[in-house]
Amino acid sequence: MQRIPEAELMDEPEQALAYAMADFSEPHNHFIALFRERFADIRPGDRVLDLGCGPGDICRRFVRAFPDCHIHAVDASEAMLALARAETGAQSLDGCIEYFPAYLPDTRLPLQSYDILISNSLLHHLDDPATLWRSLVEYGRPGSFVFVMDLMRPDSRQQAEQLLKSYAANEAEILQKDFFNSLLAAYRPDEVRLQLKQQGIDQLKIEIVSDRHFIVSGHL
Repeated sequence: MQRIPEAELMDEPEQALAYAMADFSEPHNHFIALFRERFADIRPGDRVLDLGCGPGDICRRFVRAFPDCHIHAVDASEAMLALARAETGAQSLDGCIEYFPAYLPDTRLPLQSYDILISNSLLHHLDDPATLWRSLVEYGRPGSFVFVMDLMRPDSRQQAEQLLKSYAANEAEILQKDFFNSLLAAYRPDEVRLQLKQQGIDQLKIEIVSDRHFIVSGHL
């Protein structure tokens, strides 16, 4: 099935709120568990950059799992960032996480490089996937750890519809639509392998970790 691009930004308030209220505990907990399996050596004071943080659920789970780190998180959607800041403050985690508006690749961050770079479900929104990989190189350094998780495009629309029924049938209609469109816009592991090679970071490892997700991980 050919990739069908979707809108890069989820910036409508209704869309952002539906995403923030959805139950992503299973894939987001899986994100943390997979990260821990592949990189358990977080040091006190390690600086983490989250690219495409959305409403910040991954950030909050991350700092609870690794309380010695500090996260700088970026997203291009002001609606998402407003929700992220509100919930992070409500959970008293705003001392560990700072949010910044940024439309990749145009970013201005307090640090020139980060020890750990993470991203969840940003890649499939990008019509030019090199945007993500170049940002990782720009804000990483030799030895920085990269951990990216994203959706994997199904072989057919029928498979996408089945995944929708399996994982989003009880979500709001707007979220069901977004999930389906995201599946159609997602990249395949073989496409990602070529993307990494083109950016000179093909030492990073690609793994399929569920019926709809893959991860890219390793050291720059």
